[in-house]
Amino acid sequence: MFFKKISVKIILLVIANMLCFVSFGQIKLPRLISDGMVLQRGTPVKIWGSAAPNEKVSLLFNHKKYTVKANTGGTWQILLPSQSAGGPYTMEFSASNKIVVKNILFGDVWLCSGQSNMEHNLENEYEKYPAVVDTTNNPYIRQFKVSAAWNFNRPENDVRGGKWLSATSPANMKTFSTVAFFFAQALYDKYKVPIGIINATLGGSPIEAWLSEDALKQFPAAYSEAQQYKDSSLIKQIQTHDKTTSDNWYQLLNSKDEGLKYDWGNPNFDDTKWLTMSIPGYWAAQGLGYVNGVVWFRKKIIIPQNMTGKSAKILLGRIVDADSVFINGKFVGNTTYLYPRRHYSVASDILKAGENEIAIRVVNNGGEGGFVPDKLYAIVAGQDTLNLAGLWKYKLGAVMEPLPASTAIGYVPEGLYNAMIAPLLNYTIKGVAWYQGESNGNNADQYTALLQTLIRDWRARWQEGDFPFLIVQLPNYMQEKQIPAESSWATLRQAQLNALQLPNTGVAVTIGLGEWNDVHPLNKKPVGERLALQAMHVAYGDNNLVYSGPLFQSVQRDGSKLVLSFSNVGSGLMMKDGDSLCYFAVAGKDKKFVWAKARIDGNRVIVWNDAVESPVFVRYAWADNPEGANLYNKEGLPASPFEGSVKL
Repeated sequence: MFFKKISVKIILLVIANMLCFVSFGQIKLPRLISDGMVLQRGTPVKIWGSAAPNEKVSLLFNHKKYTVKANTGGTWQILLPSQSAGGPYTMEFSASNKIVVKNILFGDVWLCSGQSNMEHNLENEYEKYPAVVDTTNNPYIRQFKVSAAWNFNRPENDVRGGKWLSATSPANMKTFSTVAFFFAQALYDKYKVPIGIINATLGGSPIEAWLSEDALKQFPAAYSEAQQYKDSSLIKQIQTHDKTTSDNWYQLLNSKDEGLKYDWGNPNFDDTKWLTMSIPGYWAAQGLGYVNGVVWFRKKIIIPQNMTGKSAKILLGRIVDADSVFINGKFVGNTTYLYPRRHYSVASDILKAGENEIAIRVVNNGGEGGFVPDKLYAIVAGQDTLNLAGLWKYKLGAVMEPLPASTAIGYVPEGLYNAMIAPLLNYTIKGVAWYQGESNGNNADQYTALLQTLIRDWRARWQEGDFPFLIVQLPNYMQEKQIPAESSWATLRQAQLNALQLPNTGVAVTIGLGEWNDVHPLNKKPVGERLALQAMHVAYGDNNLVYSGPLFQSVQRDGSKLVLSFSNVGSGLMMKDGDSLCYFAVAGKDKKFVWAKARIDGNRVIVWNDAVESPVFVRYAWADNPEGANLYNKEGLPASPFEGSVKL
């Protein structure tokens, strides 16, 4: 009996030791080092992970064995020698356990970061690029989407989630950043090397959220804000408060909504006494005023026989802020915030020949509610389209006070850097493509310093020298102004252009690719392609390439005229559309700008206004939405907006 008791104790002790060894002695790899990864060619690359303190780790790669001992903290790193583009390869890691990483390619790795216009994926833009999503089959273009996360207390060692996916199926393609995919595709088509995209983005994020704590010290207000959020109890308090406020607001809204109470979505509901409103449009200008709450809309439509018995879509442009849509009493879709395009699938048994009823419940929680103009509002079935624009019946369902603003924790300074950039620093990259700035319109005058600080900081932390850093300049957006005016977006575009003061930077100009009524323009293919042109010049050294539109260099005064000189004129300047150059403005010392006439003179532009005898300042396309700006080079690339002045 004594022997049996001892034996059991020994066995339990052995098992406990084994479990301890398994728990603490195994190799662990970061999520980036995983199946399907793309590693940077042409330079030594780091492979790293964790193991037990002082544990021996070996790596078998390409018929060579590399051995290293984990340090006392349990981390290890192997530096692989430079490799040529190619693959696929396998890596076998061994210690007390074994891990095999398969389907590895060597090529060029680009970090694509910023806010929503870089984040938006091909699923968001499927209506624009269906063939790209459905037919692309390129195993040499791959993306790793970094899971959104934030941390205000320390830089993290690994990302919270993500995996490498190749551009080989519609399901994978829908996850790709649209801009990043077209950027990668253009580079692959040109150089025929694998392209890996690390997609670290978060919609709505300001640049301060992507700065490290040390970098933020140059910006006292942002640094101070970051310090406050090191208190996790504060974050929990804010999140609880915001959730309670939102839940209570929507609960009260739903309880007050007459439309829910009396089933205004029912096709048999009697709406004969309802008023009418033109859609698209905002209800503030159509009788209701600036009402927050719920407004219901109803419309009878006649569906021809040939549009029935098949799946269809209802396209409702964009709606401010949220909507729920019913056709013939059946729910077909909803969106909870204002930015996405409304594209809802309609099952084949919903539409019927003859009269059909559409009902839309619109919730506006602040500002101007309604249907965004200049968008498509229609039902589409096969090749047939039925336009829904025009008069709709409407009735106010509930009136509410505006929903109090909430705190977006992910937008607080430093948080995204710590959780989404710091874990990437060991991964060797070719360069960065950055599309961000929309959320910094309120402090655009600081953006030159913010952006250049971010570039310097990221380069220093990656320890790869001045790697290429490419910037997407903001496109045209918002209402067009009829007179010259100050513009936060123009100021921010100039700040983005100022980044060219740093080495190995490039700016892709996107004027002409925006939409006045949508901060998320659909036309993203040329954005990616213009980024790729910048990369071909900055990162790949292609000097036999017109990679940019005209960039302002200098201005001299000649009597009452200003003579502007440009770089990147390509084979010559040109006026793209219209019968005169548009969006030039001049001012004297008082800086009161007026529109100016302009003409091309060789590779220069002459600008003047007879009412300004001694012009000092000149601007081009200096507006939120300079939609008519038409100075290009003959290669079809637009001139960047700019402000310049005569040296006095």
